[in-house]
Amino acid sequence: MKSLAFVVRLCCLLNRFLGQVFSWLTLGIVLVCFTVVVMRYVFSTGSVLMQDLYVWMNGVMFMGIAGYTLLREGHVRVDVFYRTAPIKRKALVDLFGCLVFLFPFIITISLYAYPYVARSWRFMEGSSNYGGMPGLYVVKSFIIVFAIVVAIQALAMIGRSILVLANRQELVPEDYRYGENV
Repeated sequence: MKSLAFVVRLCCLLNRFLGQVFSWLTLGIVLVCFTVVVMRYVFSTGSVLMQDLYVWMNGVMFMGIAGYTLLREGHVRVDVFYRTAPIKRKALVDLFGCLVFLFPFIITISLYAYPYVARSWRFMEGSSNYGGMPGLYVVKSFIIVFAIVVAIQALAMIGRSILVLANRQELVPEDYRYGENV
């Protein structure tokens, strides 16, 4: 059980790190968007490359922090019953949800995304806009990154559920215990 707790801790640390790193893209998005607006309305000029940049940064950020958002329980959840449920019922719901809904979703995304991303890499795809940015294939690769980081956090959720159901709640990292990670 201690090795399972170590895996849970490692998965959470990885997604916490990625969440902190990719959240800095928010500042870049704001600065680039501000620059585009100033260029357009003050200098009456535009830059397709800059417009592509902030849209692409936004996509990369959201794909990169998806696992962190799952860690922080920030995804949409209808929690009418979950919120007030005992810890063991929450663990059962999470275990069931990961195995029946989340992993099939991740597998489906991966299976459909891989050929799409591989094709983009083969052609070294760039922006479809004239004067846009090259390197769209890198941005599209973040669909795979999304699937990986969500799968890693799903493994942590499964591990946490197993530890709770085995009455080993004390092995769950303190900031990842039920009701304590807000």
